This record gives sequence, C-alpha cells and structure tokens, in this order.
Amino acid sequence: MGPGLQVFRPMPLPPILYEDDALIAFDKPSGLAVSSDRWDRAPVNLVGALRAQYGRDAANVHRLDADASGVLLCAKTKAALDVLSGQFQSKTVDKRYLALVAVLSPERAIKAARPLRDGLAGLPTEFSVDLPLGDDEAERGRMRVSTRRDGKPGTTAFRVLESFGPLAWLECRPLTGRPHQIRVHLAAVGAPVLNDALYGDPAVRLFLSDLKRRYKGRDEERPLIGRLALHASELGVTHPVSRAPLRLAAPLPREFEIALRNLRRYAPAGFAKR
Repeated sequence: MGPGLQVFRPMPLPPILYEDDALIAFDKPSGLAVSSDRWDRAPVNLVGALRAQYGRDAANVHRLDADASGVLLCAKTKAALDVLSGQFQSKTVDKRYLALVAVLSPERAIKAARPLRDGLAGLPTEFSVDLPLGDDEAERGRMRVSTRRDGKPGTTAFRVLESFGPLAWLECRPLTGRPHQIRVHLAAVGAPVLNDALYGDPAVRLFLSDLKRRYKGRDEERPLIGRLALHASELGVTHPVSRAPLRLAAPLPREFEIALRNLRRYAPAGFAKR
C-alpha cells in the first residue's frame, strides 16, 4: 500500500440482540441515525454499515429516531422485508417503549391539546392519545398535531409505571407508526419526553441535586440523563420464515438505571429547589 493511503473500515455494528439467516436485530445506541432520510442525510448510519457487511438487500424494517435507543429490527433479504413490512402495515406488531417524561404545569405545556391530568395534577394511570400528525411546515424536521386533511391518523397507548412528582416513567405502545409519534403525542398532553430538543421544555433537566438535599458539587454537575429519555424496549413480530412468534428486548441503558435508582430513593422527599 502506498504512503498516505487509508483502508476503509465500515462503522462497527451495534450490539446484536438476535440474528438468523433472514433477520438481524440491534440494540441501537442513542445518537446513531438508522438511515439517511428526507430530513437528515446522515453520512454515518446503521443501514449503511449493515449493507457494507450483509449486502444491498439488507434494510431496516421500521423507524427509530436517531436520539432514541433500543430494539431495531432489520431484514437480510427482500422476502423477509416484504413479510415484516406487511405486519407493520396491518398493525399486528407489538411495539413497546419506555420514556421518562416531564409533567408540565398547564401554563408551560404546548397548546396543541389540553394537558391530560388526574385529580392530583399527575398523569392518569392509563390513557391513550388519538391525534393526527403531519409535517410542521414552519420547521423542517418537526412533526405537529394536524387538523388539516393531510394529517395522518396517530394513536398511542400509555401506562404510568412510576410517578416521581414532576416526572413520570411510562410504557408507550404506538398503535400506528408516524415519525416522532410518541414524542408529539406526549408533548400534546403536556408531558414531553425529558431532554426532547424538538418538543420538550429545555428548562426541565434531571440533576441529582434536584433530588438529594445538601448535595455537594453542583458547579461541575452533569444531568443524570443527558440524552432523549426514550428507549425502544420490546418488539414482537411473527418470524417471516418460521411463522413463529418472535419477541425481542433491549436492556435499559445504564444512565436510565442510575436515574431511576436515584428517583426511587430520593424523589418521595420532594425535588430540591435549584
């Protein structure tokens, strides 16, 4: 090899959750784009690395926001992709996400819909959001609740797993597959995902000093979660070849585990004033 020449090495793939001749599923990290799209021509993306190793027929089966983490299912063959795409279109796939959300006061919530609250100003134990979504013409890359004819139906079911005063830990089940659906639906009811740069409240962050009284070291403190607090935890499909049920699960990111451990330990005493 001549001087100055560099050997191209494809991006390493994320941890593999499952693999066989037809499928491969990854535990995608936050910050990695799945593919280039109409909004983001990301030169480094998971599908590009996948095709470099498995060939041009390899493709992602569903969406997962770049800033979210968790289960990402890909097909190795066109036949497998066609079968799985049909399952997503017919809404027979079970998708489950976990999210830490900020339960905003009505005056801080966006005005897309009325904030949803129970009698104690928190979120109901179970609720669903059925609001159509469309592109936000005022800002490229954003979606919005749409009342126009071009709005596409969007439905998400939510369940509160734990409440921590101004924060809540939710299970989210999108029954349709619109871009940013969970994030827009939560923002619409006044409970955006923590650290959501597009739809959240930038003033709301989670620091240990918010929870632990007499905490030392605030000057150099970092938030307990510094990324979008949304994780694709489980995905259930029918295998395109064997036709057997296949359930995939991605472990909770460590920073989520640490944040939840501290919330469970200190939040009942109330959030400290910053």
